[in-house]
Amino acid sequence: MGIDSDIAADWHAALAALAWQVDLGLTDISAESPLNRYDLPEPIKAPPPAPIVAPSKPAPPPEPEAHNPDAAVFEARAAASQCETLEALRAALAAFEHCELKRGARNLVFADGNPKARVLILGEAPGVEEDREGRPFVGRAGQLLDKMFAAIGLSRTSPDPETALYITNTLPWRPPQNRDPSLDEIAMMRPFVERHIALVNPDVIVLVGNTPLQTILNTKGILRARGNWTEALGKPVLPMTHPAYLLRNPIAKREAWADLLSLQAKLRG
Repeated sequence: MGIDSDIAADWHAALAALAWQVDLGLTDISAESPLNRYDLPEPIKAPPPAPIVAPSKPAPPPEPEAHNPDAAVFEARAAASQCETLEALRAALAAFEHCELKRGARNLVFADGNPKARVLILGEAPGVEEDREGRPFVGRAGQLLDKMFAAIGLSRTSPDPETALYITNTLPWRPPQNRDPSLDEIAMMRPFVERHIALVNPDVIVLVGNTPLQTILNTKGILRARGNWTEALGKPVLPMTHPAYLLRNPIAKREAWADLLSLQAKLRG
């Protein structure tokens, strides 16, 4: 007889005995025979946690290829040299992708007037009205230009080459906020301008403003250059102030009138 035999068949008694052992502080269950813990195999240790590695930063995107102005000028020269007609030149300009001005402009402003005219007027760049209509010199400055040349009997609408005008610009696209063209923009458009002049083959070239002066004569200072005949591209060249300057400085119209009379005398030979 013993406790184990007394409670073996009575689970209430077994539960009470277990609770009594817990109250005494017994937390491990006793086995039937002693256990030497030193004889037990070493417990398998959990592997150390993997070190926390900060996520690597994504590789930066490749830098955009720097614009190469020399390559743009080379391509412009190659494209312009292949143009045998004004229509082909216009198409080559429309296809030229190196000038960023094209992306912000509404229209390509190519030319206006009679391509058989004796006088070719080379302006600077389109303004707001020109960009909207796709024709050069159609704003206030263009209206004044028409009046100026009408005073010596020349017009962009004349069918007679003797009294006609052909008008184009150094840049065919409007610069943002009508800013001055950069040197790179002038350089890449120069081959197209030179080819344009060669195809029209005028008797006289009139440079209106600083940008065409720099493009054709590689100099600046239209107020010093105006009225002084020179030669470029095998043609007589007359620099004149831009009509927009005359609108801001009406007193300069007297000098512009002198330049127009000089042009008239040159055409009369």
